[in-house]
Amino acid sequence: MLFSVLHEDNHLLVVNKPAHLATMGVPAGEPSLLAEAKQYIKKKYNKPGNVYLGIVSRLDAPVTGVVVIARTSKAAARLTRQFHDRDVVKRYWALIERRPTPPQARLVDWVRKDERHRRMHVCDAGHPEAQEARLSYRAVRPAGAATLIEVELETGRKHQIRLQLSHHGFPILGDRKYGSRRAFPKGIALHARSLTFQHPVANTPLEITAPLPAAWREFGLAS
Repeated sequence: MLFSVLHEDNHLLVVNKPAHLATMGVPAGEPSLLAEAKQYIKKKYNKPGNVYLGIVSRLDAPVTGVVVIARTSKAAARLTRQFHDRDVVKRYWALIERRPTPPQARLVDWVRKDERHRRMHVCDAGHPEAQEARLSYRAVRPAGAATLIEVELETGRKHQIRLQLSHHGFPILGDRKYGSRRAFPKGIALHARSLTFQHPVANTPLEITAPLPAAWREFGLAS
């Protein structure tokens, strides 16, 4: 199995996604988190036919960490509403190439998609395709020659954390697409550390935390 299970019940499957595994939307025959999760459910519960799973949160292929998958359409609809209404607390850990200045800040930018080059750009607010992107970060501590920061994501734009941090002068280790000149052992040094949300059926708060991948250990970080 390519992922580890962080939480599982009749309505939810929350997993820790590894680097270099697309969440979904890949050509037939290529591995994806969604396909792997369906096989896991099918085998574990001996389910015949197709297995319903709905991806509620997505991560870029080189990014690791918490992904929420709904096991029923009702759960999917309720969770999607929470994400849309920004009732979910999304915290990420990132390793950046230098200590950020200032060490704590809220970043607000306008971004647009560049489908041809499969990336995002910061743009003027008046651009016809502009979307507002908001996040907050704080420096946690030095990590070898890098700095560990925690990011709280307010909006969910494509490549948002990667683009905004790079635009403000501190790209994520290993992220060559957005300006990093330093290698990272596997994927990029961006990890969806935790998600806090309401259980879609029980209506109780859930905080799911994903352990760090082994690649982070050489920076003095574990679990």
